[in-house]
Amino acid sequence: MMPVECNVRLFEELDRLLDGPTCVVPETVLAELEKLADGSGKEATAASVGLDLAHERCTTRETEATYADDSVYELAQADDVTYVVTNDRPLRNRLLDADTSVICLRGRNKLSITQP
Repeated sequence: MMPVECNVRLFEELDRLLDGPTCVVPETVLAELEKLADGSGKEATAASVGLDLAHERCTTRETEATYADDSVYELAQADDVTYVVTNDRPLRNRLLDADTSVICLRGRNKLSITQP
C-alpha cells in the first residue's frame, strides 16, 4: 500500500537497496488486501494497487498463521527470507527483536534497511 499512501516507488527502491530482490508475500496478506480493496476511499485504492503489484512482482507463499502480521513473522523465519518490508511499527519491532532486518520508509519516499 506504500506506493499510494506514501508515494513510494516500491520496487525501484527495493532494486536500489538490494539489486534485484526476489519478493514473496504470504497468502494471508493478499487476502487482507482483497478485503480492504473491496471498500472505498484512499485505503481501498492503496490496497488495490498493493494487490496488483503483489500479483505482478511477488511469489505467493502459504503459512500456517491466519493473521497477516503473524504470517509475515512466520515467513520471516524462513531460511531464504533476508528482509521484510513493512511500515507497521509493532510488526517492525517484533521482527527486529527476532533478528530480522526490516526495510521501512525513511524520509518522504525513500526506503532504508534497519538491522536488528
